[in-house]
Amino acid sequence: MKRILQSVLLSFAPLAIAAQTPTDTTATELDDVTVHAARMLNMKSMGVENKEIIGKTELFRAACCNLGESFTTNPSVDVNYSDAATGAKQIKLLGLSGTYVQMMTENIPNFRGAAGPFALGYVPGTWMQSIQVSKGASSVKNGYESITGQINIEYVKPQLTDHLSVNMYANSKAKLEANADASIHLNDKWSMGLLLHYEDQYANHDENKDGFQDLPRVRQYHGMWRWGYFSDSFISQFGVNGLKEYRKSGQMDMDHSALHSPYKINIETDRYEAFAKNAFVLDREHNTNIALILSGNIHKADAAYGNKLYNLNQRNLYASLIFENDFSDMHKLSAGLSFNRDSYDDCFNYSGSSYGLGSPLLSDPLKGESVTGAYAQYTFLLDETLTVMAGLRGDVSSEYGGFVTPRAHVKYKPCDWFSLRASAGKGYRSVHVMPENHFLLASSRQMDIAPDLKQEDALNCGASAAFDIPIAGKRLKLNAEYYYTDFNNQVVVDMDSNPHAVSFYNLEGKSYSHVLQVDATYPLFEGFSMTAAYRWMDAKTTYGGVLMERPLTSRYKGLVSANYETPLGFWKFDVTLQINGGGRMPTPYLDGAGSGATSWDARYKAFPQLQAQVTREFRYFSVYLGGENLTGFKQKMPIIEASNPWGYNFDATMVWGPVHGPMVYAGFRFNIEKY
Repeated sequence: MKRILQSVLLSFAPLAIAAQTPTDTTATELDDVTVHAARMLNMKSMGVENKEIIGKTELFRAACCNLGESFTTNPSVDVNYSDAATGAKQIKLLGLSGTYVQMMTENIPNFRGAAGPFALGYVPGTWMQSIQVSKGASSVKNGYESITGQINIEYVKPQLTDHLSVNMYANSKAKLEANADASIHLNDKWSMGLLLHYEDQYANHDENKDGFQDLPRVRQYHGMWRWGYFSDSFISQFGVNGLKEYRKSGQMDMDHSALHSPYKINIETDRYEAFAKNAFVLDREHNTNIALILSGNIHKADAAYGNKLYNLNQRNLYASLIFENDFSDMHKLSAGLSFNRDSYDDCFNYSGSSYGLGSPLLSDPLKGESVTGAYAQYTFLLDETLTVMAGLRGDVSSEYGGFVTPRAHVKYKPCDWFSLRASAGKGYRSVHVMPENHFLLASSRQMDIAPDLKQEDALNCGASAAFDIPIAGKRLKLNAEYYYTDFNNQVVVDMDSNPHAVSFYNLEGKSYSHVLQVDATYPLFEGFSMTAAYRWMDAKTTYGGVLMERPLTSRYKGLVSANYETPLGFWKFDVTLQINGGGRMPTPYLDGAGSGATSWDARYKAFPQLQAQVTREFRYFSVYLGGENLTGFKQKMPIIEASNPWGYNFDATMVWGPVHGPMVYAGFRFNIEKY
């Protein structure tokens, strides 16, 4: 009880000191105090967009080693392996792949092009303060690329508190991880932060005995150094970020007399980033400010898939000038200019012959693109009842010419317990086939790229309803939403027309997705809360003139999650069960033995995944123990013809489920703060 009372007094110490006078000598005896607090998990934004905020508390419900492992308790976002060899993962949102999600770090577009295949492993979990997931058409302020939504990562900020945090992690798959971040206020205006990350997946695993590693061996070094300056009229945040990663996979080292030339995958990545965000405050009363955002990054990857060598170097430069003004509480305006430049240098080498991507073997003419744009966005607020946000931006591409992006959002809240949202808008995307899909080289499939690929163009419309209903002294949070995405043009990734090839060409026909989701959260009793969700998807694309269900995409997903925290918060228990619905596989081929058997089944069935974690909190540190995929389900043979990787039928990209069995982990978190 003494510790609880001290914590309460420390929380209000600034107010107490400010209120104290020199003559205040009165002593007050306090009775025993019991403090009850509820953890905030996923939160819905109060704004006009359908935005979900995943905070630190939710991130700590799982090991959350990186961004890709941050959505295990989230019903909206799926994270799946892209193949069974490289460890590449991709997000799926609203029934479509992560390439249609605009990725941002602190509202700066990031992880575009070359970084896409492995971007989910480039953001350490302990570095994140929060994740914001926006569904559907998003604000035009951040560009035109959001088609199914935006995911924005907020890093730990040095200006918040002086702190030191350390996280150590190990799991039963021979992975070790160490993280540290610290910040300090140098004076009343300047603050500095340092974030460090190291991971090492140091051992080989082959649970299904197919001769291939189930998990790649990954060693990564990552660091960020950032600064913050805050005064009454000027705010600046800037920093640099560097990453070095070694990724090795392929066939295990066996008896070389039987395996003379093992199939190996090696990917070495260097990535460097720099950013600066500056805001000049002109009028605090009306929130009038001008902001200049600058960022740049260099991404270099040298990849070897057996005897296929792919070297890639991408350079990106981004600038945005923003003006914002609140004319009144009812009328707000944001306007700005933006510039984005992408440059690519890449080379494909196969069996000793070198090819540029303009060769007949691989054709990807989009070596670079510059896009200059301008936007205006108006927001109307009628008390807390009605909010309307309308935005329009125009951009000019050096490759595709001019295009216009209209977007609109409406929120109607007639009472405290009910609100409606609706959105509609266009989205565009320039496709860089090889940089974004080079993980597909982990197969014997021939890659056919059409020479005249167009810019992708889609319309997204959606509506959602949120209820906050008082029941038995508690509040039931219920959400229902529907989104429809329709492509006017799409670069189709066709693995159906020819089972031994993957073709990229412009859409000829229809391509769309329908997504319906319902979720509910209710605290059954003190400290215990449950979330249940169900999502249904209908995503189809025209392949070779035939409208077909998108392959490797589950038709539905069910999720039940429970968390319990003891009254004093010393113990925390979290359990999440997912049921991933079945789906269609790409068209298989006959095995060639005359039996009529196919290389793989035409469809895959639903499968469960269970994860659990228990955490013990102490004053300055916590320890946690957990497990993933505790149901033990795994895809039996995710690699086709693993025994003959140099043959015509080898394919490591037919992945629809977990590629390894149960995993147990343990970790230690230390945190100390000075307010």
